[in-house]
Amino acid sequence: MTVDVIIIGGGPSGCAAALGLNRLGYKVVLCDQAKFPRDKVCGEFISPAADPILKRLGVLNRIEALSPKRLKGVAISSYEGEEIVIDYPQLPGMDARPTSLSVPRYELDAIFVEQVKQVGVEVREQHKVTDFLFAEGRVTGVRGWDENKTSFTLKAPLVIDAGGRNALSLKKMDLKKESAENTKIAMAAHWQGAKIADDYCYMHISRPGYTGISSVGKDRSNLVLVVNRQSMHGEKPDTFYLDAVMQNCHRRKILQDAECIESVRAIESLAFSVKPVTCGGLLLVGDAMGFIDPFTGEGIYLSLRSSEIAVEVADKAFKKTDWSNEVLKDYEVRRKQEFDKKFLLSRIFQKLIYSRFFCDRVVRALQRKPELAETLVGVIGDLSPAQTAVSLKFLLRLMSA
Repeated sequence: MTVDVIIIGGGPSGCAAALGLNRLGYKVVLCDQAKFPRDKVCGEFISPAADPILKRLGVLNRIEALSPKRLKGVAISSYEGEEIVIDYPQLPGMDARPTSLSVPRYELDAIFVEQVKQVGVEVREQHKVTDFLFAEGRVTGVRGWDENKTSFTLKAPLVIDAGGRNALSLKKMDLKKESAENTKIAMAAHWQGAKIADDYCYMHISRPGYTGISSVGKDRSNLVLVVNRQSMHGEKPDTFYLDAVMQNCHRRKILQDAECIESVRAIESLAFSVKPVTCGGLLLVGDAMGFIDPFTGEGIYLSLRSSEIAVEVADKAFKKTDWSNEVLKDYEVRRKQEFDKKFLLSRIFQKLIYSRFFCDRVVRALQRKPELAETLVGVIGDLSPAQTAVSLKFLLRLMSA
């Protein structure tokens, strides 16, 4: 079977690419090894800047129909010090302060896949892609096996890999560059009955790492703990997670009458970058293009936006009938222009939050200067460009505070 585009992965980035290409008239097949709905470790809140993209993709109304939580901003504490609450900034042209969606990933991915099916894209669930097909130095299709362990082959001039941190491209082409520092691990679970005072994402920084807690509705909250892998000392994830979470006074207050209602799910290698693709016929989107630490922004907006850029580049390639690396590398150029400063901000934050000396002082400075705090949260929420905070001017104002 031959189509225009094959997409590997049915998460938000893969579905966004499928919807965008389908709207332009291309014949798309989307393959995912899972059966939907399926769950995934995630912070489960979506940056305010994602709303326009979700609307363009036709899924915002479906999400709103779930009556999701809308978060006003972020509350941060440093090493059990006083919490500071920061609203997302109301920028010029906005009628009101923006909010971020808080949606269980299980529901979000199901909505995306259903939308893709509804517009007529062929979705092949339980189809695991195991290898690429090559001709004349570029990718020309994929092979794999379905739920019955029957092999299949698909051909297309363009393949988009949206397979996440374990994407086929990263393994087959050795594109993944792990962080040279201690390996981070994220552990997540839902809680029932947490006493969250208001609609914010609560970020608590303290040893052995930091947590993000936010309500996802129906008296449930999602709590993600991020630590260095070495700090676990071989302890079982469930035991370590519960002990570490309860070491912080702010978290104890929120969770004193709450119950963790599921086993902890964990993922490793939180921060990594990806080498450029050197062959034609292939684009990487979403987490497959590199993962940003969750403290400085959830990954869903980045995934959606990267897919929009990929669709634009793919459309130009089809119009030229040229899927060579020379044409497709425009995607990498545009991706770097848009995201590199955000990745740099992530690395800066990693240095700060694991140093109590600096973390305490930065949080106190943000408390003294609300306008700086709003600027930073605007960047974290993808409302403002990352260079707004990654600049000498911002740094000098922060130091003076």
